[in-house]
Amino acid sequence: MPYTLFIGDRLFSSWSLRGWLMLEKFGIPYETTMVGLYAGTMAQELKGMEPARTVPAMKTDVGHVLSDSLSMAETLAEENPDAGLWPKDAGARALARNLVAEMHSSFSALRSECPNNIAFVWSDFTVSDAVKKDLARIEELWALAHSRYGKEGSPWLFGEYSLADVFYAPVCCRMTTYSLPQGAFAKSYVKATLTDPAFQAWRQEALAEVHDPFPYDLAFRKADWPY
Repeated sequence: MPYTLFIGDRLFSSWSLRGWLMLEKFGIPYETTMVGLYAGTMAQELKGMEPARTVPAMKTDVGHVLSDSLSMAETLAEENPDAGLWPKDAGARALARNLVAEMHSSFSALRSECPNNIAFVWSDFTVSDAVKKDLARIEELWALAHSRYGKEGSPWLFGEYSLADVFYAPVCCRMTTYSLPQGAFAKSYVKATLTDPAFQAWRQEALAEVHDPFPYDLAFRKADWPY
């Protein structure tokens, strides 16, 4: 296997999901190593993986370590040029990179107020103005990408599945988990993302995890996951 991917608990680690989708969705061979993100064993299990201190992390076949999702994405695209991680069209590729970069560095309210959790839905979560602002910007970006480069009959932002879809997959999770408001395109995009076979496989593995106590247990009413 040319790549070894280190990931944390699937129920909660949104960045691990991104790292996994980069490999799984583009047919790039890999093996997975689980790290105890919530068990407190991560530092020991990443020993020898400098500079990595968090997940996801990835090691190439020659031993190079990538400790950030952006560095992983660019290395995988560089080493697998025919896999289609970025759109082929130069304009689409430029916009996709902008969307990925903004996801990587922004939307702090959504991240902090809505911790990733794909076990169930909080049906009566109170949405703050800051989260609403993040959601509005995300839907603006999605609409821009799809209007310029989307394809009829395809749900993906740039017609073909790309790294942009990888990076926004956990946003789709958060929108669902916290019953966040969604426009028409967002609803269809979220459904396509969360019913995709790759995500379904990830969630099935996640549901087998046991957590006691359960992280991010909030004082809201629970409902079943819809997909």
